[in-house]
Amino acid sequence: MMIEVCCPDIPSVQRAIEGGADRIELCRALELDGLTPTREDIRTAVDMCHRAGVKVHVLIRSREGDFVYTAPEEARRMSDEIAMALDEGADGVVLGALTPDGDIDTDLCSTWIGVVRRHPRVESGELRDLGITFHRAFDVCRSPMDAVEDIIRLGCNRLLTSGHAPSAVDGIPLLARLVQATEGRLVILAGAGVSASNYHRIMDEAGVCEVHGSFRGGIPRRDKA
Repeated sequence: MMIEVCCPDIPSVQRAIEGGADRIELCRALELDGLTPTREDIRTAVDMCHRAGVKVHVLIRSREGDFVYTAPEEARRMSDEIAMALDEGADGVVLGALTPDGDIDTDLCSTWIGVVRRHPRVESGELRDLGITFHRAFDVCRSPMDAVEDIIRLGCNRLLTSGHAPSAVDGIPLLARLVQATEGRLVILAGAGVSASNYHRIMDEAGVCEVHGSFRGGIPRRDKA
């Protein structure tokens, strides 16, 4: 079992560490569904988490709104933000983009993943356990079963999804289909509305091994032995 906690600021990072989080997804502006955090917050969170043995993945999203990025300056800005996150010691990035038709924008995502692969920490072998997560842009894509294959071909390690539903509980049927279809080629990270009271059900019925949430009511504790 892996518990990823979404943290929009440094105090929430501290609480997540103290509560037993396995991994942090660092962002800002949760009221806008999350944006790229500042360099200073990335640096501080990485220092805090690494001292505690916790990994940090950084959300890369330059603006609120949809996930269609046709303006060249938007693509360049997020490329720069990916490099910044890795410069500051992040263990992975969380990204995603769609075409105007609602498919995975494989060209743009390939460009961003290329920035990751060419980063000095990756090329030198320093960052061996690299995490690339495709975020919940997936949950508004046109054809989820086609999209998940595109995400695998891109080289992503993980997909954050609620199963095309308002919450992961509601999305259990599709989450289970995704787990079966990917057959270990991709980690399905269940997120949206996950709490200490329902994560057992999501994991058991969907077959996922990782969950994601803010866990404002407390991070679930479970024997990992």
